[in-house]
Amino acid sequence: MNEYHIPVLLNESLEYLRVKPGGKYIDCTLGGAGHSRAILERGGYLLAIDRDIEAIEHFRNLQFSILNFRNLTLRKGNFANLKEIAAEAGFEKVSGILMDLGVSSHQLEEKGRGFSFNAEADLDMRMDRTEKIPTAADLVNGLHENELKELFQKYGEEQLAFPISRAVARARKIKPIRTTDELAKIILSVRHRGGSDRTHPATRVFQALRIVVNDELNGLKTALPQTVGLLEPGGRLVTISFHSLEDRVVKNFIRETGEVGELKEVTKKPVEPTEEEVAKNPRARSGKLRAAEKV
Repeated sequence: MNEYHIPVLLNESLEYLRVKPGGKYIDCTLGGAGHSRAILERGGYLLAIDRDIEAIEHFRNLQFSILNFRNLTLRKGNFANLKEIAAEAGFEKVSGILMDLGVSSHQLEEKGRGFSFNAEADLDMRMDRTEKIPTAADLVNGLHENELKELFQKYGEEQLAFPISRAVARARKIKPIRTTDELAKIILSVRHRGGSDRTHPATRVFQALRIVVNDELNGLKTALPQTVGLLEPGGRLVTISFHSLEDRVVKNFIRETGEVGELKEVTKKPVEPTEEEVAKNPRARSGKLRAAEKV
């Protein structure tokens, strides 16, 4: 399992979900299945959802080869359709819902997905490669320079959005930008990497493209209200976000549902990974966990 993906804030997630034997839980973002496996090992009945068929097949193979969890239900789908998926699977009322909003290590590292700037691959970035939606290459080559600037600013919070979008526009006049390596080199020509940089200079631009390709923020805004009706009284919603845009959506949702008496905040401030966890898994460093309980 660890070769596929290392789960972030695993112990904290289980603590705030309060997993108990026989309880029903939903993992809205199966990914590398680290959280899902832990819920099952503690005796929970689990509905695990993912847009990525490779994540589903990976866990299905584990299930039948070494895990043999009989209390597992797997569904391919977008958590924007959470209520519908849960009803079809018989999970109308549940004790806990988990949303780990990060990209799995497998998705980042697998060639051909286009999520990472560390290896050359087609600029794809679709979570579900069967979806007929614009890829990152379509956006990079098709949007106006000003639209790219706005995209990088809004969804990547990139301070150098203007010069980067201009560099992209210049480069694509020579030839279309088709690979992650080509885009990363263009970004590096503008945003040079310093010795103290903790992240790659292309991180924010790649984040912005991934968010837009997969319509991630709108999907999250659509899914969160559906969790209220699915949770039984005392049931908990646990989210793990990895950038400020996601965290802001979750924070506002918990505050708004608290004001109308639907959910109550359990974590007064986001729970972050320990120094020990970050040392073992540097990708965990930006993780923020929030939890709320159904009133």
